[in-house]
Amino acid sequence: MNPGDERGYDTDERYGGAGQTRTRLPGDEDAYDTTRRSMRPSRSLITVVGVVVLLIAAIAFANQGGSQDSPSGARGPAASETAPTGTDPVDTTTADIPTGHPRTKQGAESAAANYAVALVSAEIIKPDRRNEIIDGLFVPEKRDELREKFDKAYSNKFLSDLGLDKNGEAAPGSTYISRTTPVGTKIRGYSSGRASLEVWCTGVYGTAGEDSRNPVTSDWFTLTLNLRWMEDDWKVEGFSQAPGPAPVNGDNRVSPADDISKAVEEFGGFTYAR
Repeated sequence: MNPGDERGYDTDERYGGAGQTRTRLPGDEDAYDTTRRSMRPSRSLITVVGVVVLLIAAIAFANQGGSQDSPSGARGPAASETAPTGTDPVDTTTADIPTGHPRTKQGAESAAANYAVALVSAEIIKPDRRNEIIDGLFVPEKRDELREKFDKAYSNKFLSDLGLDKNGEAAPGSTYISRTTPVGTKIRGYSSGRASLEVWCTGVYGTAGEDSRNPVTSDWFTLTLNLRWMEDDWKVEGFSQAPGPAPVNGDNRVSPADDISKAVEEFGGFTYAR
């Protein structure tokens, strides 16, 4: 795919799909709708939006060509219950990614939430960790294809635009941040061996440092994941992303780069469970 090309991602309307969402390569100017950000003018607005455009566009580019198969059936449930189930989270990990989710709707939702965290993380930018994430999350027949697509998406130029070296590391004195938090999950379709889910996410992305060209900002997006049961866990067959739903930005005081770096280093992440 060449820069500027547009390809629709067909969601399965049998499970309440929203039609198509467009995916673009890193650098496409309108790859992300910036009109829903703060209405107050900011001299760094273009820079702040740019890092999120790069990150989300890279994920979108990498998933092109992935399987869009959804579970069979007339229609899935209109919506999942929003109350927590009380079911304990999984207690095993592979390559620092939660594994061993049960073969249930709750297990599929838990897997989708945990996989969303890994797919939009600082770790997937690093070539060695990226291979581990791909091997841990995806069905075997998709791994080589996605490895090539991810490597192309996270090129040296892409990393340089983020202020990172070829290994995905920030310059001394700076901290690269890409941390995703699932807000909720929704089942679009489910059978004993397949599941299609949406994960509503927010997160923080950018490079914290005095001379950063991409200051840390927040964003909202939804990941759609198609899962298949195999190897005693749920594995990803295909995925896509779309912007929002996003709330109105609050009037929070912007924290200095040192505070953001310390927060990422001192506050650990979670294992998610439905």
